[in-house]
Amino acid sequence: MADSPQEWRTTLPQAFRAALSGLAWAVATQRNFRIHLAVAILVCGLAAWLQVGATDWAILVLTFGLVWTAEMLNTAIEAAVDLASPQYHRVAKIAKDCAAGGVLTAAITAVIVGLIVLGPPLWNRLVTTSG
Repeated sequence: MADSPQEWRTTLPQAFRAALSGLAWAVATQRNFRIHLAVAILVCGLAAWLQVGATDWAILVLTFGLVWTAEMLNTAIEAAVDLASPQYHRVAKIAKDCAAGGVLTAAITAVIVGLIVLGPPLWNRLVTTSG
């Protein structure tokens, strides 16, 4: 019986390989995930240039993780809904729209966090440089 609970058990290395496979798949196939990744790289460059402290780095990294996690959960929900309901269904649309809304919420939160963390040092750097 292929779907027995025994078949689904994996070793820790297998679990990590599966997780890394999912991450690699998201990077390779999901445009929005790549956009979030590119923005994070740019933000890291700006944070390094501004020489922000360890606490600010931790806040930024947690924020990146929140957005990436939301994007991957959205992708997983969309795939599961597509599998379960290949034809249009109002409830399937609600599930997919809510998952996408979760990503939007995380992304908006990330922008606000970025402005709070990077805004003041960036402003100081710009004012000091121009004045």
